[in-house]
Amino acid sequence: MNNLFEKQDSLNSPIETFLFDTEKNPFPVKQHWHYFAEFIYILSGKVAVTCDGKAYTVSEGELFLFYPSSVHSIHSACDGTILFSGLKFDTVKFPNTSSYAPSATAILRYARTNDMQIHFSREQSERLKCKEIFAECVKEGEHYLYGRDIMMRAYIYRLIFGIVREWTTQGLDMNKCPVNSADIYGIENITEYIDSRLEDNIRVADIAEICHMSYSGFAAKFREQYGMSCKEYIERMRIFKAEEYLLFTDHDMTFISQKTGFADCSHFIRSFKKYRDQTPKQFRLKNKQHS
Repeated sequence: MNNLFEKQDSLNSPIETFLFDTEKNPFPVKQHWHYFAEFIYILSGKVAVTCDGKAYTVSEGELFLFYPSSVHSIHSACDGTILFSGLKFDTVKFPNTSSYAPSATAILRYARTNDMQIHFSREQSERLKCKEIFAECVKEGEHYLYGRDIMMRAYIYRLIFGIVREWTTQGLDMNKCPVNSADIYGIENITEYIDSRLEDNIRVADIAEICHMSYSGFAAKFREQYGMSCKEYIERMRIFKAEEYLLFTDHDMTFISQKTGFADCSHFIRSFKKYRDQTPKQFRLKNKQHS
């Protein structure tokens, strides 16, 4: 299975949108798997999909869901050009948004355990507003406008919970789905825990314990999965969070360093310069001049 693995850049691109044209893109899409969830929506033509050993024929106007870590492929099932739109996203970047709604990770894991529907008809796709959602996500993906990530997340949440409503009509009891995924953390979704605690003094040893792994085993697995150490991941995510404060607020460096988990302002400036080759103040000035 390892040679089928397709690495995704969760750190820099937790959401990916694309338009796939079989005349322009390499096709068929051979068997592979990744840690992202993926939706495809067929705009024209018909495809033959395999997913975890099962075969499906997905036609124009229909939607298909690939769970995280599912082995899948896409081949032609018709003559002529095929066009489909796609959404890939890291489910750990979609935590629970209310006191009762589970996270995307928990929802998809629960649905998969219950063998819920993953191929949705044209009629269902119309109810889910797939054409609109995919078009807007692709448009947002092409332009880096203010609030882009929030808009894309909103559309994806809308699609996920629309599907949840379809599943509940088919008998899925969402009352049994864990709201808090703290009890199901593994190497593939531990970043959900990390991202929610960037302000805190989180230690790698504590994170390893949450995953029920030894420190050395966790460190090796984390590097294999994310291409960097856990400590570096934490620092990089703090830098990304700091950039949002620098670009979209007028808070001073002390406030930002506290809100992003750095020990003090000096530590924040040193780390920022290490990754961005400029100070936070220079970054803010340069980008506000260009905005």
